[in-house]
Amino acid sequence: MPIRWERDAAVGVAVIDRPERRNALSAELCDGLREHVEQNADLRTVVIGGSGDKAFCAGADLGRRATEVGGLEHGGGDSFRPAFESLLDAIVASPAPVIAAVNGAALGAGMQLAVACDVRVVAPHATFGIPAARLGVLLSGANIGRLATLVGQAAARDLLLTARVLDVEAATRVGLVQRIADDALMAARGLASDIAALAPLTIAGHKRALNLVAEAQSLSLEKRAEIKGLETDAFASADLQEGLAAFAEKRSPRFEGR
Repeated sequence: MPIRWERDAAVGVAVIDRPERRNALSAELCDGLREHVEQNADLRTVVIGGSGDKAFCAGADLGRRATEVGGLEHGGGDSFRPAFESLLDAIVASPAPVIAAVNGAALGAGMQLAVACDVRVVAPHATFGIPAARLGVLLSGANIGRLATLVGQAAARDLLLTARVLDVEAATRVGLVQRIADDALMAARGLASDIAALAPLTIAGHKRALNLVAEAQSLSLEKRAEIKGLETDAFASADLQEGLAAFAEKRSPRFEGR
């Protein structure tokens, strides 16, 4: 499993170690990260980072995701999304604050992973973006909700409707960035140690209370079901196949809205 995991008495550190794939996520990798978070519930803080200085996480491993058994082709089942959503749910539910050490590009699923964390420590050259509209995929209701809660409706619309990529200055303005450091992982470790020295019941209580406030603003079951239908339509579309083909062939996609 391409995850470097270490822990001391109070702090756990998980580093996605796939620099040759810009730390792209697979279903198995998501499951591995989730297990580290869930099986170390006694930790007071967790740090998630990426190997190297190019990418925190460049998103889902699209090549593998599209071709694995039951992959994205022709609206087939997708093993990545359930594993990814379970990972993000585990990060949010963990009583321990989870810190993202964003050492480079955080794109697509990588940005969604960073958004699900409680605090983001970011290198000066890092970038953030969700280029879903360049591929023909649609975010889940939970991820759209987390993004809008964190950065606000205006910035969320700018990111999702234009597929733009933010530099650190722009990301800081919309609230994505809490700390900036040349070595994001080292700074995140230091912050994690500082948090671990604080009163654990207070920290866990504050995180749970903030989650409850966010949940109180969340969508109804009916509206979540509507978004799920939009997801299903997007994943069954010819546009998605065109987006994946264009990505593999390194060309601009020609979307037709069907």
